[in-house]
Amino acid sequence: MTQQQGEAVAGMTPQRPAPAGVPGFRHRLGRLGEHQTARHPLSTSAAFRVTVAMTVLFMYASAAPTPLYGVYQARWGFSAATLTAVFAIYIVFLLGTLLVFGSLSDHIGRRPLIIAAIAVNVVACVLFLVANAAGLLFAARALEGVAVGATANTLGAVLLDLRPRGGLAPLMSSIAPAAGLAAGALLTSVLAQYGPAPTRLTWWLLLGAFAAALVLVAVMPESGTRQPGALASMRPHVSVPHPARGAFTRAVPAIVAVWALGGFYLSLGPSLAAQLAGSRNLLWGGAVVFLLTGVGSAASLAVRGARAPAQMLGGCLALAVGAGVTIAAIETGTAAVLLLGTGIAGLGYGPAFTGAYRTVVALASEDDRAGLITAIFTLSYLSSGVPALIAGVTAEQYGLHGTALVYSAAVAGLAAAAAALLTRRGAEAGEAAGQTTARSVSR
Repeated sequence: MTQQQGEAVAGMTPQRPAPAGVPGFRHRLGRLGEHQTARHPLSTSAAFRVTVAMTVLFMYASAAPTPLYGVYQARWGFSAATLTAVFAIYIVFLLGTLLVFGSLSDHIGRRPLIIAAIAVNVVACVLFLVANAAGLLFAARALEGVAVGATANTLGAVLLDLRPRGGLAPLMSSIAPAAGLAAGALLTSVLAQYGPAPTRLTWWLLLGAFAAALVLVAVMPESGTRQPGALASMRPHVSVPHPARGAFTRAVPAIVAVWALGGFYLSLGPSLAAQLAGSRNLLWGGAVVFLLTGVGSAASLAVRGARAPAQMLGGCLALAVGAGVTIAAIETGTAAVLLLGTGIAGLGYGPAFTGAYRTVVALASEDDRAGLITAIFTLSYLSSGVPALIAGVTAEQYGLHGTALVYSAAVAGLAAAAAALLTRRGAEAGEAAGQTTARSVSR
């Protein structure tokens, strides 16, 4: 693994696909010829900054509905199960699009796919603006899933095309999506709480932002090199090679815990925060999502130089402690303790997944990594959508308080189990190494 690839993996956070540059996502680096840059007024450095901004924008838009779910629910009277289903439909379409179209930009070019995704997001914003029932929310969220799934790896590939050397491209591929999620949840909650037209202002602003993005993409150089085989690239390949199966199995509890927690916060998190705070202020919902994703991103970057097992172990322990503090917050009905628990969980949210990912992928050969990475992210997104959907159904039957308690306990249990498996594996490896050393000395 090169230094550039290592930095890309080390900075990964949940709720976003792997950045381009991670081994296994075989994006071909484009080359910007003089004939390309001459026809486009946007310079390479400006195009790089625009691409970073677009990455933030796409993830901002994907997080914008989260603080508004409670407003929609109060207006239209739909259930918690419907609320989580609206979130889950986004995950389903994101995963499906990523699996099918994740490498298509290598064959049709980067710009066409980005322009198509912007157009899809524009339609989604319009649907949010005219929505008067839950049905249009389902349609809008599905389109957002398509847009994010189509561009997540493409935008990362553009960054690598424009800055193929050094660590800036993979670093921005890691920071920008998490920044978009955190900013989208927090700023939307501020706009909805203190601005006019709480369910519309955000979407009008996003329409303007996507219109500007469309113009900027039109004047950007095409950074990719078109290759044959577009249809073949749309055939998903999911596999766990034999050398990585043991590590993959041990990583499952950590991956499920991380992504299930993220799914809960991005769907029912604002409702739980409002209930504990005893307040209808939408800023509570934006704050908990901001804490989880923002702290998670910062923690991932802070420990990016650590060994993968150490990242995973430390992340799982922080996740378990954070979930435990959250349980205390729910039991005592204290919103401030919920913020504390969310912040602690955030410290483990990024590193636990990053460490698990790096531990597993390192055991696969270069040729096997694409299928393995696809398997990891298939498990990840299913872990985000399915438990959240079940939580919504359970909250409808038994209440949000009890559901959140059980959900937090499950996350804590999974994180603790992952830490125990990792510790046991480390002890077994140390014992085996000791026995090997003893045999060598006896000879």
